[in-house]
This record gives sequence, C-alpha cells and structure tokens, in this order.
Amino acid sequence: MIEGAIVAEELTYSYNGLLAVDHVSFSVAEGEILGFLGPNGAGKTTTVKMLTGQLRPKQGRAYLLGMDITQHAKKVQGQIGVCFEVTNLYEQMTAVENLKLFARLFGIRRFDAEVLLERVGLAGRGNDRVETYSKGMKQRLMVARAILNRPKVLFLDEPTVGLDPTSAEAIRNIILEERKRGATVFLTTHDMLDAEKLSDRVAFMNQGKIVALDTPHNLKQKYGRRALKAKVLSRDGELEDREVPMDTPETPRLVQELFSKEKVVTVHSEEATLEDIFIEITGRGLVE
Repeated sequence: MIEGAIVAEELTYSYNGLLAVDHVSFSVAEGEILGFLGPNGAGKTTTVKMLTGQLRPKQGRAYLLGMDITQHAKKVQGQIGVCFEVTNLYEQMTAVENLKLFARLFGIRRFDAEVLLERVGLAGRGNDRVETYSKGMKQRLMVARAILNRPKVLFLDEPTVGLDPTSAEAIRNIILEERKRGATVFLTTHDMLDAEKLSDRVAFMNQGKIVALDTPHNLKQKYGRRALKAKVLSRDGELEDREVPMDTPETPRLVQELFSKEKVVTVHSEEATLEDIFIEITGRGLVE
C-alpha cells in the first residue's frame, strides 16, 4: 500500500546524457502543502513533469493517489489540477469559455464559472477575451482553471508571480482553502513569502537532488542564526547599525553592553530566512 498523496521513489531523468533529476525520493501526505524550492535548472520542473505524467522517468517511480503515474496517467490526471508559470490559455476565447472548455474535458457538466472567477479576483471580466488580460489576470485565470475540477492534488508553479499584493494574497487564501478542503498542494516557488506562509514542509532542490526536506521551523532551528538588530545614535548624531548574535554564551553580556554603552533608537530580533538557509546549505541563491 502506497502511503501519501504523492510518492517519489528514486526518480531520475536526464537530457542528452545530462542528469537533471538524480534519484529523488520523497512523499507528500494528503492535505499537506509542500514548498518545492530551488534555482532555475535545479530539476524542479522536470520533477513536476514526471509526477504529472508528462515525462516518463528514466529510473524510479512516481505514485499519485496510490497509482503509478506511468500506468494510470489518464485516471490520475483527471484528479489533479496543474497551474504552470507559462500560460497556455486560449486567448481568442473569453475566460468563461476557457473554463467551460476545460470543464467538458473533465466531464464536469455543472459549475458556476462566475463564482470561480470571483474567487480569483476576476469578477465581471468573465466575458472578456483572454487576449485583453494582463499577465497577472491570466495567472489568476490559470489558478481558476486548475481548481475547477476540485482536484485531490494541486500542482502550482509560481502562482503569485506578477500579481499585485492584494491579488497575491487572494491566491494564497485560495491555496489554503484548497488545503482545508483536503487537497494536497505541491507548490513550486521562488517567493519566500509564499513558502513561509503556505508550506507545511519545504524541500530544497539543488543540482538534481533534494538537499533538505523539513518544516520551515525545523530548518531555521537547525541551520539558521538568530540575531538582535539595533539602530544606535553615534556621537556625530548619525544612525548606525549594530548586530548581536543570539543563542550564544556571550549573548547576555553583549546585550547588556549594547544598552549600557550605546544610545539605542530601535531594536528587533531577526531570524534566518529560507533563502539564507538555502545559501547556507548549497552555497548558492534561489534566484540566479
């Protein structure tokens, strides 16, 4: 019995002899949001294509909802939703026509396109041709299409890219609503805010391998370094930065000296970001 909505076992893929995904294994539980992080070329997209049946692994197996994707691709694909960063909408058609077309492909006869469009912030634009949409509007329509069939597993690739803060927050809320409904979410993103706010666990992908997989909290505890950041007033009346590392034997003394010897204007604690931790582990940034 395969446990987990998504299970990857030694997934491997190469392009013309170049190893893109190198024996990757992991699982995602039902109702879990997994953030899949890594720079371009790390193997994220290739992994997703194997998980969704678009590429056949050179080695290893991928199971979705307990089924081998290579053997039951059509059955699995009817129960998942996919939203990639590159839009593939029918731009000469309206938003409602796009949604109705995909509803027919999934065998869905009854659904309220206007309600779905309202969820993604496109209320009142359903009868406009997609070619008139901005990049952000197209991205929101892609998300609407991905959740149209109430998928059990939802694959999202940079779902908030190009969106204004209000629209991005609306999409984040939809992702959380889908998780609450019971969907499993596989979230590929460079957006640290998305990863921090949404992910139950995060996987760091680098050079075809998963180099870390844990909750954001546990990764920060293991790899992160906390610090106190202060603004102090110098003798010349200028603001200067001070930093005191936390969680060291010297921390109490350094904090006492900061307040006794300096004119502290502001002070706050700061912990490592997921990008800081990624750099710590791999020696490279998430965006390159």
